[in-house]
Amino acid sequence: MAFTSILRRSASSLAPLASRLARGNRSYHGALVNAINHVNHSYKSTLTPFVPTPRYYSSHSSDQSLLKVIDAEIKCAEETDDLDKAEEIPSGFPFQIEDTPGAQIVTLKRTYQGENIVVEVHMPDLVTGDEENDGEQDGDDEDGSANKSSIPLLVTVSKSDGPSLEFSCTAFADEIEIDSLAVKNPENSEDQIAYEGPDFHDLDENLQRAFHKYLEIRGIKPTTTNFLHEYMINKDTREYANWLQKLKQFVAA
Repeated sequence: MAFTSILRRSASSLAPLASRLARGNRSYHGALVNAINHVNHSYKSTLTPFVPTPRYYSSHSSDQSLLKVIDAEIKCAEETDDLDKAEEIPSGFPFQIEDTPGAQIVTLKRTYQGENIVVEVHMPDLVTGDEENDGEQDGDDEDGSANKSSIPLLVTVSKSDGPSLEFSCTAFADEIEIDSLAVKNPENSEDQIAYEGPDFHDLDENLQRAFHKYLEIRGIKPTTTNFLHEYMINKDTREYANWLQKLKQFVAA
């Protein structure tokens, strides 16, 4: 009996302690769960997920379509026979050729009896067969020169530090036209507008023929310009292919 009484008293005295411990554990566990949930909610609220917009898809799709077209054009340009064609300079060609990759013009230089002759050769103005047929049907151009491929030339003939003659020419196949002639004086200021003479085609025909002969003696003749015509077509093909590659790099970046 005495032992049973002792056990009953011990159990009754431990019951409040156990109850407090249980309540304490539940309180601690609840606080911990609440803290974890709060951290998770705060972390999720700081994340900004990437949601592609219709504008993003439209821009990306447009760029990819553009790249496909550029790639197709590059392939077409690389298959052109003129791309890697090496021009053989004809025997007796009187000029030194200065051709810088990426430049719009090619420069020719030579000296002739104390004169310095510089020719700027610009990219060709090409006319296709269809355009030639259209021009023939229109019949607006008397000699048909507007419907022929050509290359623009700027010829400068100078002596020492004095004035120079500047010819603006258009070279067709087996024919060279002088479009204008000007006397350039290095002493004139840029603000001063110098008299450049009448329109070349208004000059006396004998004087026009004499200037054509003047240029021919100095190397501006059909055998020269026919070679330049082919040379500039090949250069135009190479520059176009390089330009397409730069264009692709920019769009793809």
